[in-house]
Amino acid sequence: MQYAPALGDTVEDIQRQTIGRVMGFVGPYVQLRPVDGGREWDARREWLRPVSLTEALSAGVAAANARSRGERS
Repeated sequence: MQYAPALGDTVEDIQRQTIGRVMGFVGPYVQLRPVDGGREWDARREWLRPVSLTEALSAGVAAANARSRGERS
């Protein structure tokens, strides 16, 4: 059974190897935004997998650390 993300879920786009938050749905695509904000991208549903709470928190901490160093993750 294919994973069906819901609005607001935190998922990994396995094609980009990037964790993002589900912002919307357009046709066969799910619109994702990086956990630290920024530009959305489109991913196909079959490219997505749910992430654990640990993975989601780790992505958020990594983004916060990058911001504190003046980087953009």
